[in-house]
Amino acid sequence: MGAEFVVTPMTADHAEQVLAVYQAGIDEGDATFETAAPAWEAFAAARLPEHRFVALDGPGHAFDGPGHVLGWVAATRVSDRRAYAGVVEHSVYVHPAARGRGVATALLRALADSTERAGIWTIQSGIFPENAASLAVHARAGFRVIGTRQRIGRHHGVWRDVVLVERRSSVVT
Repeated sequence: MGAEFVVTPMTADHAEQVLAVYQAGIDEGDATFETAAPAWEAFAAARLPEHRFVALDGPGHAFDGPGHVLGWVAATRVSDRRAYAGVVEHSVYVHPAARGRGVATALLRALADSTERAGIWTIQSGIFPENAASLAVHARAGFRVIGTRQRIGRHHGVWRDVVLVERRSSVVT
């Protein structure tokens, strides 16, 4: 029996499955303000190539075939200003059928490792307060709650709050 899953850099070969996982998260309603996954070209252009990873299902554990994308993580710059060169914002999504397997934790670990190697000192994200599972996995991965941005945006016509979380590197100082 092979490994349960493997984390590897995200490539265009993963595009269709990455966007399907993203759309599944969008459809659940508590993951993002977005209402539809973008085309791959727009998705890839908005995210830093060196900080994009997928978790691929391993042999013997496949819910939809070995090598299937179970989840993904990707980062974007928060600003072009030099003072924020070491700060990125991330998103992490896991296929609903793959939850509870440690996929998000492994993806966040890969992101932390890659960003620290690149000299990035802060990873941040905004999470809807109703997304308790995401808040919990981020807390386990070393993220702390900074605060709540109240009524920061409308989602399907309803004002939503966002909990701002961050992970500060203990390596990059």
